[in-house]
Amino acid sequence: MRKTTRLKALIEAPELLVMPGAYDALSAMLIEKAGFGAVQASGFGLAASHLGLPDIGILGFREMLDRTRVLVEAVSIPVMADGDTGFGDAATTWHVVRAFEAAGAAGINLEDQVSPKRCGHFTGKSVIAMEEMVGKLRAAVDAKQDKDFVINARTDALQPLGVDEAIRRGNAYAAAGATLIFVDGIETREEVRRVITEIDAPVSINMVEGGRTPLFTFAELQALGAARVSCPVTTILAAMKGVQAALAALMESGAPGSNPALLAGFDEIKDQLDTAKFDALGARFNG
Repeated sequence: MRKTTRLKALIEAPELLVMPGAYDALSAMLIEKAGFGAVQASGFGLAASHLGLPDIGILGFREMLDRTRVLVEAVSIPVMADGDTGFGDAATTWHVVRAFEAAGAAGINLEDQVSPKRCGHFTGKSVIAMEEMVGKLRAAVDAKQDKDFVINARTDALQPLGVDEAIRRGNAYAAAGATLIFVDGIETREEVRRVITEIDAPVSINMVEGGRTPLFTFAELQALGAARVSCPVTTILAAMKGVQAALAALMESGAPGSNPALLAGFDEIKDQLDTAKFDALGARFNG
């Protein structure tokens, strides 16, 4: 089964699709190893890990495309790309969708923010006219060559314009051909219930630890009827905390390996990276 078809089937299945965010190849591999069915390329995580900067639209199209291609090649499960605002107008969005599909992504997020965009859980967001976003989505649908390539239409209208406008846009974006509707920056549990209930399409909810949206259990979201939940920063928050703890122990003890509980085993990471395969290839071809 093609990865696009698999991702679309997971979205349309009765069970909630849980998609953690990856910020590099290793985190994507660990998401797959943990048993999750798909990976979300995290724009926040990629900006932080690649540039050391916040998710405010600085990471460009080519950088995002190249990083996403690495994620796709690292795992056998579907990867949803982050296409930000389409990096321009409808024509640019058309090209962006075609490029991410060619890179092997199974779907793409496209959002209705004014460029430069901001993380959905930051303040100060603005959105373009609904009609302009509908045009971008129509271009995205036209651009995809695989009918099952997933268009995840994100609206950030809730913060500046309210939940009614977010719902109105969600329904318009679904009518324009989006596979999935993603309302970001939701601030109350009642708003979560409303967007899932009142948008006539599969709905995605974002769970950001420490973000603006109240945290739900997966069972709660399943009961509400959500199609997908993304956890875009779980991995990079865990990595930051783990590195901080390991470096603090190293500084305090003055002895590498003084607290093995803070570290993966070196053999463990070699196994994860399939080092033995490359050793065997070297032995085979180097005589």
